[in-house]
Amino acid sequence: MDFPAPQNRFLVDHARLLLSSYETLTGRQLISACDEEDMARELFYAPFFVASHSLDSDPVLTYGNETALQLFELPWEKFTGTPSRFTAEAPEREERERLLDTVARQGYIDDYSGIRISSRGRRFEIRNATVWNLIDDVGVKIGQAATFSEWGFLK
Repeated sequence: MDFPAPQNRFLVDHARLLLSSYETLTGRQLISACDEEDMARELFYAPFFVASHSLDSDPVLTYGNETALQLFELPWEKFTGTPSRFTAEAPEREERERLLDTVARQGYIDDYSGIRISSRGRRFEIRNATVWNLIDDVGVKIGQAATFSEWGFLK
């Protein structure tokens, strides 16, 4: 999959936001690239899932790396802009909402597991996910993000 060509600096700026918020809240680094463009490219092609969504009343996906796009079976253009509630089946959405409320209050959690569903109906279980608040340069919460490296498809 080709790295989505940034017509502006969105991918670089958003990668920096994802990584700095993650490190500030968890004390850990997701990746260690030092050049901004390399950082954005490394995050996009990472062998683990990374995605984010807005804080709208119905949050919309704002970023997904290649692993996220493959798991949800969507191209960048469709993934970004999709309401994030559609990443979970209806019965799982209440639990997902509780998770996001907990993250909003605590800053992050690093032990989430749950069931998700791709755009084509493939169900998969995620394990040991870290979900965190995205915080801009002045400390304003502007979204939430998730990462995980353990998943398995369900029958």
